[in-house]
Amino acid sequence: MPKDAVKPIYALVGSDTFLQLLKLKQILELLPADVQRADVDGERAELADVLDECRSFAMFGGGKLVVVRSADEFITRFREQLEEYCLHPSDSATLVFRVQSMPSNVRIYKAIQKTGKIEDCNAPKNVVRWIVDQAKTAHAAQITPDAAELLQDMIGNDLGKLDTELAKLALLADGKPIRAEHVGEGTAFQREQKMWEMTNALAAGQPAEALRRWRQLLASDPSSEFRAVVWLAIWLENVRKALALRKRGMNPFQIATELKIWPRELQQPFMKTAEHLGDTGVARALDLLADIDRQSKTGVGEAATNVERFILTLSV
Repeated sequence: MPKDAVKPIYALVGSDTFLQLLKLKQILELLPADVQRADVDGERAELADVLDECRSFAMFGGGKLVVVRSADEFITRFREQLEEYCLHPSDSATLVFRVQSMPSNVRIYKAIQKTGKIEDCNAPKNVVRWIVDQAKTAHAAQITPDAAELLQDMIGNDLGKLDTELAKLALLADGKPIRAEHVGEGTAFQREQKMWEMTNALAAGQPAEALRRWRQLLASDPSSEFRAVVWLAIWLENVRKALALRKRGMNPFQIATELKIWPRELQQPFMKTAEHLGDTGVARALDLLADIDRQSKTGVGEAATNVERFILTLSV
């Protein structure tokens, strides 16, 4: 949002909560530091209460900001009165509607557009481009396109989580462009840790716990079902490498360092898992995983279900 004069009315339209809060923060930056803010729940608020807040003067002279959360219901109940208010808003307050949707052909949209501003708060279609722009505008950092793509692949399309990771990566890069290796160092271990927790339970002969861990991961990130085969293949390849390095006489710490097993608390469970499976177990698991991947890609069962079958079969 450019640094222009504050408007008396704003509609933050869209389903992305992070973008709504970001736009609200930018509106606040346009207002005096001592602005008097009132937040109301649109599902329960009464019209008179909201308009009274807008039309009354701030007690300490810093202006007023009235934010109506979940305002779709509120606008539906008081559409005509709000249309009139938006055409002739109070000059003593800024009124902000946070709504999921507002068609451009309805009267209140046109009224707000005339006297105020409509802000699009729907998730962008090109998330990678958003990552690049957000790194620059919000964190004074540059991120390479391949690093932005990797970050989206690891985190998904949750803009709030992506922004949090960008803040950490900007510090990690220390003024230099954020590259793919920074993303790998800064974010990869988070999901790998959850995956390792599942595979450690699997190798320890605890299929119920492994299934619980998998379902938790799936619940927190539904796209995990499409990445699970890759994650499991990487994990098994690391296990195979760990066994080979152990035969060459390297100790567990050296192996963990060589394979970049971080954070440190994951190193001992990883080595125990590797020793439990052994070469024969790894070979069997890779064959089974290849079969699961083929079935998922040819439409034989759902990907998430096939991963569960892999867990149960490997535990036998």
